[in-house]
Amino acid sequence: MKNIAVVGTGYVGLVTGTCLAETGNNVTCVDIDEEKIQKLRKGVVPIYEPQLDVYFERNLRLGRLHFTKDLKAAVDQADLIFLALPTPPGEDGSADLSYILGVAEQLGHLIQSDYKIIIDKSTVPVGTAEKVHKAIAANAKGEFDVVSNPEFLREGFAVEDFMKPDRVVIGTSSSRARKVLEELYLPFVRQGNPIHFMDERSAELTKYAANSFLAMKISFMNEMANLCELLGADIDQVRIGIGSDERIGKRFLFPGIGYGGSCFPKDVKALVKSADDAKFNFRILKSVMDVNEDQKLVIIPKVKTFFKDQLKGKKIAIWGLSFKPDTDDIREAPALYIIESLLNEGAEISAFDPEAMDNVKKLFGDKIQFADGQYEAIEGCDALIICTEWAAFRNPDFELMHKKINQKVIFDGRNLYTADQMKKHGFAYFSIGRKAIKKSK
Repeated sequence: MKNIAVVGTGYVGLVTGTCLAETGNNVTCVDIDEEKIQKLRKGVVPIYEPQLDVYFERNLRLGRLHFTKDLKAAVDQADLIFLALPTPPGEDGSADLSYILGVAEQLGHLIQSDYKIIIDKSTVPVGTAEKVHKAIAANAKGEFDVVSNPEFLREGFAVEDFMKPDRVVIGTSSSRARKVLEELYLPFVRQGNPIHFMDERSAELTKYAANSFLAMKISFMNEMANLCELLGADIDQVRIGIGSDERIGKRFLFPGIGYGGSCFPKDVKALVKSADDAKFNFRILKSVMDVNEDQKLVIIPKVKTFFKDQLKGKKIAIWGLSFKPDTDDIREAPALYIIESLLNEGAEISAFDPEAMDNVKKLFGDKIQFADGQYEAIEGCDALIICTEWAAFRNPDFELMHKKINQKVIFDGRNLYTADQMKKHGFAYFSIGRKAIKKSK
């Protein structure tokens, strides 16, 4: 059992703290938001993430998970201090380190005796561990090490990813810190998955490299899908053909309306900015960003063509608002860009999402309608656009949809259905990288 402080109770911090408590550690999470701390103490989980509420409630009840505003109290009793703070992108794409370095400066005044390990869990640019070390060392009297330990958590699978990671990456030049962190993570890799130790800079870059490579795969497939439409090929067949090559793999080959969320957009921009600062022109990643920006709205020309550029007064249903299923995260969600574009064309919007509607209401207010269910959303609508591949949308009641929707047309941004399904049920159907069915029955 180790005494751990986690500074920051956002997505990464809350999952990290809860999962570390699940393996028997004593964890105190720190945040400056008093209202949030009070809710957490009462068992209110502020984000939607499968299984998180179960682990959270159990460890809160067993007294292994605590919440406070008092950084000093948390640090005094902690052996390890995780920094899970936001690194939002600046206007130039660089990661804003002000939160991390601000806390690092405070830690310097608090580390006055016992040895501490400070662990950068946030996604940070190369050289951040050195900056954090310098900020702490300016005032610290006790011994400490700064370690880079990037997270590889997929939203919707974050608890599973933390509890059973396919790898753990730890950047440290300290043998003392290495031994402690190896013991900490041993319960999570009992099935034999590796703990990769490396220098701090390599660990920091590994996180950006991983997310940027996956973003590149997505953008490549989106470009292939657009080409398939022009050449009369089927992207699903192409995907199967290349995905069976073990050098390529099957994952992240599904085309759609672009990637979003808190990681890929921010991390690709940050890596490009780091490259620019190093006088390196990262041409591939710049193209990835350009492709993704265009892909978010790739479905809009299909809608406009179908309605002969007459969208004013048309009522369009949107299924899915989060950037991916099993999360309420709407950061950089393609649905938001599609809604904005449709509103600018004079269309009316009726939207439904199982988890993300409250977050979208904060952005759009009464500019769009929010339905109580997926079928209520399409009531009296002229078309349906699918933006997020929630499981509930994969096998809908098509007969009920016939009765609810005015025009039987679906614009599928996630390729949930097949052409045969749509022909059988009589829908006009437009997807990504496949032949369109232009007339409904």
